[in-house]
Amino acid sequence: MSDSIPLPWLEVTRGDAPLVVSLPHTGTEIPAGCERGLVSLWLARKDADWWIDRLYDFAGDLGATIIRTAISRTVIDVNRDPSGISLYPGQATTELCPTTTFDGEPLYLSGAEPDAASVAERRTRFFEPYHAALQNEVDRLRASHPRVVVYDCHSIRSAIPRLFDGTLPNFNIGTNGGATCAAALSDAVEQICAASNFSHVLNGRFKGGFITRTLGRPENGVHAVQMELACRGYMMERAGPVAEGRWPTAYDDAYAAPMRAVLTRILEECLNFAQPGFRGRTTS
Repeated sequence: MSDSIPLPWLEVTRGDAPLVVSLPHTGTEIPAGCERGLVSLWLARKDADWWIDRLYDFAGDLGATIIRTAISRTVIDVNRDPSGISLYPGQATTELCPTTTFDGEPLYLSGAEPDAASVAERRTRFFEPYHAALQNEVDRLRASHPRVVVYDCHSIRSAIPRLFDGTLPNFNIGTNGGATCAAALSDAVEQICAASNFSHVLNGRFKGGFITRTLGRPENGVHAVQMELACRGYMMERAGPVAEGRWPTAYDDAYAAPMRAVLTRILEECLNFAQPGFRGRTTS
């Protein structure tokens, strides 16, 4: 079932299954006025979670509710703490309204960064409606299901020295150290990843952002998981720095198929977990 709301950048597709799929970083739109002072539109879109909405487009067939913002994370990052507190103290990161790329390149001409009033306006226009939509759909589904899973979809280039050492595993499962979901759910997701041909880690460099940390309340029947994918697992990613005209590479259905198959099993397992009587996966 689809639900239209009067915000053209905010897409909510309703399902009745106890699963909410969040797509916070696939947007590339930069509304009029927000482009002022940017060094380039390519840099402003460089760190999008490229093709993730396409990779997960099967979720609707599973009955999931899908929530997506079309607004670029450069305008405002809906997965950051709006108070400005870092989710990863002591580690490099980007702000609520980023002023640099992941690689540390300035997004704005000197002196043209968003001021406090601009940040507040963007928060009201884009951040708060996205989180209100997430909460509304969680509440709607929780009213008819004993458990609801929030699955937050992300991706990032496999090697970004400013953010992490070496090469990122293919699957990066984040539950904020086990605080945002029951161990039975993270164990089940981890087992699926371990049985695949892809590498994985649980609560490694990426432990889950603001979305999973605020919505994940296992004691209230809401279990949240962030999945950060290394781009090379589903798209042709060249080693080394990326440049305009070379990034992003095109989406290739055949190349993405193996990872998409694993992701399908993961979302199916999220739905299994949400059913009464779930006892976890068994291994043979």
